[in-house]
Amino acid sequence: MQKKKGGKLKWIIIAIIVIGVIGAVAGGSDDNKVKDVTEEVKNNEDSKKEEKEKKKEPKKEEEKEPEEEEKTEFYPGETAEQKNIQITLVNVTESSGGDFVKPSDGNIFLICEFDIANNSEKDIAISSIMNFEAYCDDYSLNQDLMGLQAPEAKGKHQLDGSVAAGKKMNGVIAYQVPADYKTMEINVAPEFWSSNDIKFIYTK
Repeated sequence: MQKKKGGKLKWIIIAIIVIGVIGAVAGGSDDNKVKDVTEEVKNNEDSKKEEKEKKKEPKKEEEKEPEEEEKTEFYPGETAEQKNIQITLVNVTESSGGDFVKPSDGNIFLICEFDIANNSEKDIAISSIMNFEAYCDDYSLNQDLMGLQAPEAKGKHQLDGSVAAGKKMNGVIAYQVPADYKTMEINVAPEFWSSNDIKFIYTK
């Protein structure tokens, strides 16, 4: 009887050891799986963290092309435009006067013809005295009303008055300058223009 009991006990011990070994092997495999999953999760979290860090980094401003400077100097035949209003120096005519109207000795008349187109939605006012400022070889000039009586200005209106929305104006301003002048400048600064003054240049 004792022999049988000892034999059973032996098999029970062996069974326990086998079960323990199998459990250890299985557990180790599960541990490896858990370890692999943990590492994968950690890698994913690191990747997401890097992406967040990149998003937080200030973006480098894209290199912008230098903006063109606003043109402020124009020549006869060119048109300056602001706020849907165009001003063109059509031409500059030199005059020695007529039988009854002559400039001072050594001087000539310069008759400057302008076109103004009002494509805005409001009426505008034009003043040859308030809105136009002239320089001849850097010396300031005043208008010369006598020059408007020169033959070359015949039939031309003085550049003053209002221009209705969608309408145009044509007129002349006369100046008296030395006959040997080099450059004539006329600055235009109407009240309806808020940007830089416009300069029209005529070179002899």
